[in-house]
Amino acid sequence: MKVDVSYTPIDGLLIIKPQVVQDERGYFFENFQLEEWTKNNLPISFKQENRSSSQLNTLRGLHFQKPPFAQGKLVSVLRGKALDVAVDIRKNSKTYGQHFSILLQENDFTQFYVPPGFAHGFVCLAADTVFSYKCTELYNPAAEGGIMWDDAALGIEWGITNPLLSDKDKFYKPFNEFKTPF
Repeated sequence: MKVDVSYTPIDGLLIIKPQVVQDERGYFFENFQLEEWTKNNLPISFKQENRSSSQLNTLRGLHFQKPPFAQGKLVSVLRGKALDVAVDIRKNSKTYGQHFSILLQENDFTQFYVPPGFAHGFVCLAADTVFSYKCTELYNPAAEGGIMWDDAALGIEWGITNPLLSDKDKFYKPFNEFKTPF
C-alpha cells in the first residue's frame, strides 16, 4: 500500500500518511512496509519501540539523546490526541533553534519522523492518550539530554500553561544556555 510523504519547512522532519482502507468492519493499513519505505527514502532500521499512556495536559519533553546514541523517532498517536513538537538543535543547520509542531490524533493515522539532531516533545490534549514511537537507536540514560519546554526564545505554542511534568522536565536549561552536541 502507498504512503504519502510530506516535507516540512525544516529539513529532515517528515509527515507520513499511510493509505488506509476503511469499511463497516473498521480499518486496515500497513504501518510499515519495507518496499514502500525504501522507495520513499524513509528510515528502515528501528531498534526499539516505545509506548506511553498519559493524562490530559501531560507534557513530555523536550528530549534528545547525544551522539553516538542519537535517536531518530517515528511517532504516532494510537489513542487520544497530542501536539507533537521537534526543535532543530543541529548547530550547522539554517533552521537551528526553530521548531515544527503537528497535531497527531487517533484515527488520523499520521506518522511524524523526527531524525537525530532534534529535541522532541509532546503534550497530551485528550485523556488517556497513547503515544507510540519507534527509535533508530536504543535508549541510553547516560546520553539523555533536554531543553526547557517553555523557553520563550523557542516560541512554542503548546496550548496549555500548567502541564503535568516529570521532575527532570522541570529543570532543563533554557535554549540560550544550551550547548548542542550535534
